[in-house]
Amino acid sequence: MKKLILMLSVIVFGTASLFAQGIGLSGYGRYYAGYKAFNGNDDLAISQTTFNLSFDKTTSFGAIKINPMLYFYNSDSLSLRLREAYIDMFFTNFDLRIGKQQVIWGKADGVFITDIVSPKNLEEFLLPDFDEIRTGITAAKLDFYVTDNHTLEAIWVPVFTPTIYPSTNSMWAPKPDFGISLPGNPPIVIDNSKKEVQTSLENSEFFLKYSALTSLVDFEIMGAYTWDDDPALGKNVEFTPVNGHPVPTKITVTPEYHRLSLAGGSFSTTLGPFVLRGEAAYYFGKYFQTTNPMVNNGLVQKDYLHYLVGVDFSLWDINFSGQFIQKAVMDYKDGELLETPMFKGQYNNMATFLAHYSCINETLTFEYFMYYDFNYDDALIRPRILYDYSDSINLQLGANIFTGNQGEFGQYDKNDMIYGKIIYSF
Repeated sequence: MKKLILMLSVIVFGTASLFAQGIGLSGYGRYYAGYKAFNGNDDLAISQTTFNLSFDKTTSFGAIKINPMLYFYNSDSLSLRLREAYIDMFFTNFDLRIGKQQVIWGKADGVFITDIVSPKNLEEFLLPDFDEIRTGITAAKLDFYVTDNHTLEAIWVPVFTPTIYPSTNSMWAPKPDFGISLPGNPPIVIDNSKKEVQTSLENSEFFLKYSALTSLVDFEIMGAYTWDDDPALGKNVEFTPVNGHPVPTKITVTPEYHRLSLAGGSFSTTLGPFVLRGEAAYYFGKYFQTTNPMVNNGLVQKDYLHYLVGVDFSLWDINFSGQFIQKAVMDYKDGELLETPMFKGQYNNMATFLAHYSCINETLTFEYFMYYDFNYDDALIRPRILYDYSDSINLQLGANIFTGNQGEFGQYDKNDMIYGKIIYSF
């Protein structure tokens, strides 16, 4: 497998040398500052300077793109990310892309349902633009054009890339809850010995999608044999006899990634002034934490359905979009599964709402976006104003407001902030 990956790298960079003449450069520089201004203080929560560079060239027989991103945090921390670095090869009926790349699937806004090829970077939760939340994967992608409007897309991913979580001292670190409550509060030990997926052919990931553009509806059908990007937290409780009775003395939590299969699809169609959208994925055998850590290593496997229905329309020159999203756990037993910010009970219901209005020749934009979780009664509200000062300079002023005291959004209730961004594009 290592030889195969090395060979792919040689192909990518060897082909890149053929394009060395006349490579185009584009990108942007951005300064981003956020202040915790809604909790009785005005602490600088984030100060970030970003340089996004894109080197690319396209010819009749192929293309190349290299996209590094450089982040300076608070003037004392530097992070370099290679977002994409790939080559395209064009043929009569198909295209082949090899290298590090982002893949975007599905019709959802702000939600990942079938859009699971590129894993997420959650170091800043869901606040960055989605093209920055998605991380690049090392993959080979084949697009076969059955006809002009029908495409078959196949992806092979030889190297597993998991979700990137915030560091434990980050303001976006999720509240730890292993769902363990035992007499004496025994210590919890984290065992990371299984938190790695070895690179091998049998551990590869495979994705397949068929898409069609018709006069009535656009739709996609997909399937995947992949790894769950989020580790399951297995638990083992050790006991020591005390006065003839077993007493829990240590709890070992073992994060481990597991195989995951899923099938699904998405569609969009126009009905009068409305655009109707839908997307669904059925996950086979996902590992969930149980309320009893001493049963099955604290884990059970359940199928679950993740779907949304959405509608887009315009009224008074304002663009509106609404989505209803649900996760439904199959074969559910009351009290069996541990409540987490992502799952509470059998049905987990969420909605999103977007209002977007532009004026002054579309140089000034007002936007309001909101996530709302029905199960935890928590929300993330994101109003912002965008102004194109010139063709190159964009100014933004916005807020991130978290409501509730638990759940995916409520756990960050103390992280409300206002922010500003200055973006220079070239």
